[in-house]
Amino acid sequence: MKRIFPAYTYGPGPREGCWWDETTTAPDWPVHSGDLSTDVAIVGGGFTGLSAALHLAERGVSVAVFEAETPGWGASGRNGGFCCQGGSKLGSATLERRYGVSAAQDYAQAETDAVGLVADLLQRFRIDADVHSEGETQLAHSPRAMERLRRRAESGGVLHEPSDLERLGMGGRFFGGYTDPVGFGLNPQKYLFGLARAAQAQGAAVFSKSPVQGIRKAGSGYKMTTPTGRIQAKTVLICTNGYSSDDLPDWLAARYMPTQSTVMVTRPLTEAELQAQGWTSRQMAYDTRNLLHYFRLMPDNRFLFGMRGGLMSSPRAEAAIRRKVRRDFDRMFPGWAEVEATHMWSGMVCLTRDLLPFVGEVPGHPGLFAGLAYHGNGVAMGSYCGRALARLVLGEPANIPDVIAKPPSKFPFGRWRRLLMPPAYAAMALADL
Repeated sequence: MKRIFPAYTYGPGPREGCWWDETTTAPDWPVHSGDLSTDVAIVGGGFTGLSAALHLAERGVSVAVFEAETPGWGASGRNGGFCCQGGSKLGSATLERRYGVSAAQDYAQAETDAVGLVADLLQRFRIDADVHSEGETQLAHSPRAMERLRRRAESGGVLHEPSDLERLGMGGRFFGGYTDPVGFGLNPQKYLFGLARAAQAQGAAVFSKSPVQGIRKAGSGYKMTTPTGRIQAKTVLICTNGYSSDDLPDWLAARYMPTQSTVMVTRPLTEAELQAQGWTSRQMAYDTRNLLHYFRLMPDNRFLFGMRGGLMSSPRAEAAIRRKVRRDFDRMFPGWAEVEATHMWSGMVCLTRDLLPFVGEVPGHPGLFAGLAYHGNGVAMGSYCGRALARLVLGEPANIPDVIAKPPSKFPFGRWRRLLMPPAYAAMALADL
């Protein structure tokens, strides 16, 4: 594999301490071996791949999912559990300016539809994923940021002035907020395992510890290899997001950028501790920084707090970013400075140079499709893109907005493209002041 981070990034080190692993028992998935023929082979066992597998299997298509580790090993099993609008890093005004009002509206509708899809899957397959929160609230980290929220509220949503936050149970160093009514919090691993069970019940095969090592065109389909077997498929879907490899397929090289996000979870908070900080809301929230923080009080009274910002990956770098997460938490929620963080972990989100997801056929490779790059909002958008991939395979209308059907541009510097990130992050940090 040709991955742009060191081997440590893709091993157990960053994932060690993931709270979700303690909340549910992973199924005993088989390892692929021998020869297998299938209509559709899916590389990657996260939200995108399993959503695609489920929607294909429901239509009677033979489908097999190949995961290098275990389903949910990557971002799908270690994110903050925010099922919300998002997927792009471009604001609505920028989307309108670049692509036109109609295209921007189509994409905004897709973000809303993506949340609705997850809600429907949870209900339809009776997946208990600890759902809570009515939409999500963005909290202003500065007076200037609050002015931007006021302007945003002119087109909908609910604005919260600083004096409202205490009443809403959102005590902290914030200058007001804005609530979008679309979205909810969940346990991402419970949702993911529920998707896997539903897909398997419809006949999909799900393999763990089965990394795809090669994909090549063979007649009207594709041949793939794993360490212990071979696969013949009519169609292949690449659903690897931030854990992609530049040579699976070669077309992917330099078209995605993995970057780190880190999460901590506290022990359960007492009622007295909640009152002391003034945070009693179970609303999922995030701040207005470019290098944002995201947080929510979960149903068991543990508080989840995450942030963007890690650029290096090694045992030393991992220890450093975990210390920074703790410092930021203590600064933002000083009433909990002495509260123990029982769990902390990191994972890779995925960006494109265009700051938009991509879902569609790989140019010049008929029958080879990809869905990736959700910019830290893959619970809903990954599920949506998985369904879209299934519809493309079936030859049905996929309702894919034009802006995410366009193949992503390449980053400069090829395999050294990570060099772009430190100055970009420095600029964003400066803008957050």
